[in-house]
Parts: sequence; C-alpha cells; structure tokens
Amino acid sequence: MTSRTAKAGKRVAPAEHREPQQLSEGLVVAAHGRHYVVAPDSEADVLVQCFPRGKRSEVAVGDRVVYQPSSADQGVIVEIGTRRNLLYRSDQYKSKLFAANLDQLLIVLATEPHFSEDLLGRALVAAEANALLPLIVLNKTDIEPALMKARARLEPYRALGYEVLELSIKKRPDEAREVLGARLTGHSTLLLGQSGMGKSTLVNLLVPNADAATREISTALGSGRHTTTFTRLYPLAGGGALIDSPGFQEFGLYHLTEGQLERAFPEFRPLLANCRFYNCHHLHEPGCAILDAMGDGRIVSARHALYAQLVHEASQIVR
Repeated sequence: MTSRTAKAGKRVAPAEHREPQQLSEGLVVAAHGRHYVVAPDSEADVLVQCFPRGKRSEVAVGDRVVYQPSSADQGVIVEIGTRRNLLYRSDQYKSKLFAANLDQLLIVLATEPHFSEDLLGRALVAAEANALLPLIVLNKTDIEPALMKARARLEPYRALGYEVLELSIKKRPDEAREVLGARLTGHSTLLLGQSGMGKSTLVNLLVPNADAATREISTALGSGRHTTTFTRLYPLAGGGALIDSPGFQEFGLYHLTEGQLERAFPEFRPLLANCRFYNCHHLHEPGCAILDAMGDGRIVSARHALYAQLVHEASQIVR
C-alpha cells in the first residue's frame, strides 16, 4: 500500500521510517495562565517555556511533566506525572490551581496590617483536606502594641494544636532564617499570605537570589510580567522547595464535599461518631455532638460558623 501524500504534494514517510518524537521530562517551576516554565531534568540552569496541549490547562507548579521540545527554549506539555496532591481554590464557576506535590502549607500573618481569620481558617481547612502540615507564621512581632491582640486572636488555633511561629523577619532576620530553615529544608512548602504580611521579605531571606530567579523566570515566560502575578518555585539550598503564590482575597473550597469538610476540622473529628443520626449535617439536627460541643464551649462558635458557611457555599448550584 502506498503512503498518502500531503496537500503540497510532498511524500510522507511511512510510520516505521519516521523519526521518533523527542520527549523530555522536567519540573514545572512557574505558571501564569497557560504559560509554564519547566526546568528540564537533563540540563541545569536552563528554563523552557511550555504550553499545554489542547484548550484546557490542568498543569500546576510542582508538577512533574513530559514535554515535547519545539525549539531550544519552548515546548508542549504532553503528560502530567502522578501527583501526591493538588491544592487549589474554587467557587461554583471556576478554580485556581496553587501547586502540586506539596508537604506543607506556610501561612504568613502579621501583627499589622490586620489579618483575615476567614482566610486563615480556609487555608487550614485546605491543608487538612490535603493532608498537608500547616505552619502559621506571625510576622512583625517587633510591633509590640499590636502583638498581644494578634496573639489573642491566634490562641484558639494554638489550642487546636497548630504551630504558630512568632518572628520579626525584617528586624531579626538571623533568628527567622534559623527557625524557618529548620522546618522548611527537605520539604515542598507552599507560601500563602495576604498583601503586606511580609511574604516577599520571607522569600528574599530564605532564597538569597530570589530577585534574580524571578527575573529569569519572567524572561522565560516571555513577557517580563510583574513579579507578583505568577506562581513560582524556588529550590532551597538545603533541599526542598518554597513555592510563592500571588496574593488573593478569596479562598473558595467549593470542590470539597460535606464529608471532607467535617473531617477537615480537627476539633470535629473525635465527635463525629457521637451524633444521633449517621447523616448529621451538624447544622441544626437534634442530638448533634458538634452542636453540643459548641454549646458548652468545647468548639469555638466562629469555627462552626466557618464550617456552616463552607457547607453552604459547596451546596450552591450554577443554573
């Protein structure tokens, strides 16, 4: 059987005589929209701008990928490696990927400006739902007039067993570097925080060449984008990685089921088997162990209010 010819009249080589497609593997170290920067396994100090195959993009920073090079510095992602986890936020309309293959979630707060407990609570729920170790950093402890109030706001989270690291990254950098280095080295850690909390100062403390690395990644993205508009991964000197993400004001968890939500509150878990009804929603049912615990002070009412709000959001249907 003769082979078909292309429209231009050129003969197409039979499949058995074609050159095999060259494929490479690497780590996704930055993402902006449908633009990704991959660090190839085969070459050190090289970055390749890659695009996903097809219209949908499900690639995240921290993914291991297989890509087909199209030039010396560009390629097409053809396969995403098996993930240990994927952290993302969502509402009923859209989702936004944070990162994949994480070990920890580092949540940066500050004595000033005022931090959002709603965002903190949602970040902790996301960490629990993805089996990530959450670490809370209270930064700017040198602002003493605001320190006691911030400590009081975080006391309920300490009581739940969450570790709160009190630091002054700018005023006491050596102490902050030692404390954070001991907890981040060897782990893949996602950094979350509102604007003004000190995220950039923290990155520059732990990654001495962060500014140069960011400029290099921005160049690889092909646009010189502003440094706060894309997610990027910085390898740590002692092993592991720190992944910085753009600031955000909302943290929807629409994708979590009611069962996942109730288990993401550590104070709920020991009580779940004690409800009168096996399908208890923990909202207004009689004989609910969660509501009883809230009534006698074992569960903080604000935490239950967050759970109720998340259940409500997850129940919304797009029409």
